[in-house]
Amino acid sequence: MLKNTYEGQACSIARSLELIGERWTLLIVRDVFRGQRRFDAIQESLGIARNVLANRLDRLVEEEILEKRPYQEHPPRYEYFLTEKGIDLWPVLVSLIKWGDKHEPFGFDGLPPVIIRHKDCAGEIDDHFTCGECGARVWARDCYVERRVPLRAAA
Repeated sequence: MLKNTYEGQACSIARSLELIGERWTLLIVRDVFRGQRRFDAIQESLGIARNVLANRLDRLVEEEILEKRPYQEHPPRYEYFLTEKGIDLWPVLVSLIKWGDKHEPFGFDGLPPVIIRHKDCAGEIDDHFTCGECGARVWARDCYVERRVPLRAAA
């Protein structure tokens, strides 16, 4: 039986998987990157059980990947924002997107379900975090996502 933890392994991948390797975690982070910041919006986007989402959000806040900010007092409601630690997951997400587009294509008109674009010129970002239009090296705050298909279908 495969263990759930990687205790005793001197491996950065194993340590990272302890935190972000759970099935829903990167999808939650992806949605926050895409501007889904409220519990109900994330839950609707992912179709995840509410208790599972609450647990994952609590863990991401505890691990300082997300920051929880109130937007309503009665009843208490929160929005979730990426911390610097969370924003540092951007290249991981882009790499997974590009890998999936290449090796596990979605098949929507033969094109990827999302395109990552440079805010300055709308050029497409490649798997080396470079804008295909202007050649600039980009980071998370320099980009936006253009959806070609609905979010639930674009997992």
